[in-house]
Amino acid sequence: MKKVDLSFQSCKAEYKESSVVLFSAPLDNTTSYRPGTRFAGNAVRVESIGIEWYSPYKEMNLRDYNTVDIGDLDLPMGLVEESLDIIYNNTKTIINDNKKPMMIGGEHLVTYPVVKALVEKYPDLRIIHLDAHTDLRDEFLGRELSHATVIKRCYDILGDNRIYQFGIRSGDKSEFDFAKAGHVFMQKFNFDGLENVIEEIKNHPVYITIDMDVLDPSVFPGTGTPEPGGMTFKELLAAMKKFEKLNNVVGADLVELAPMLDSSNVSTVVTAKALREMILLLHQ
Repeated sequence: MKKVDLSFQSCKAEYKESSVVLFSAPLDNTTSYRPGTRFAGNAVRVESIGIEWYSPYKEMNLRDYNTVDIGDLDLPMGLVEESLDIIYNNTKTIINDNKKPMMIGGEHLVTYPVVKALVEKYPDLRIIHLDAHTDLRDEFLGRELSHATVIKRCYDILGDNRIYQFGIRSGDKSEFDFAKAGHVFMQKFNFDGLENVIEEIKNHPVYITIDMDVLDPSVFPGTGTPEPGGMTFKELLAAMKKFEKLNNVVGADLVELAPMLDSSNVSTVVTAKALREMILLLHQ
């Protein structure tokens, strides 16, 4: 794998010397409302020019760590399963080389093949999921593979008591009932209880998936399915700070930015800053 000319900030290390591999998955095929997430990766790279390399929150400098940005994966337009296979194989290569994947979506379905690859290496994998939406439907609009079914597909791999959802405020009643039945942990509306979950799973391998629409649309309007009643960016940063207590974060993603839906580019800048913090988390 090779680094690209247009990279996120200082993520220009050689692949062989990098412990974190950044890539974007421009899949936008099952978006159920407003499309545009396939443009997120390079939009974030452009806007990262305005984001400092140094994080005062972590007191870490991105320039001090070897990260390679390999750019957009080459996904075939309109072909969902083939695209998921490419994401899966890319992730397998990264983790087999003892590196950590950091993915930019794309619609949330791109999380599924990454989890599929990770669980083969880490059978005891846990998922922390920050989102406005449950994503626990068994099918949506006739599709079993959809951004509305992604966490259910991950559950099909992992089983009970291994997925922890926070910020949820939208979904079908059956999805909330599924959580109430004890299959997944769900904290509605906020991040309350995150510290307790982190303490419970801190010694397990953990994958963190963040749908950026967990943020309130007043903070983050550039997404296909905005859901009022969400988090502030400060609350998201506080959650990321808590993630530092996890002993084995094996990968992460930020998904569902649709940059063209926010002409101010503020949503893209928000994602870029969140991405800096997540890359640094993976280096800890």
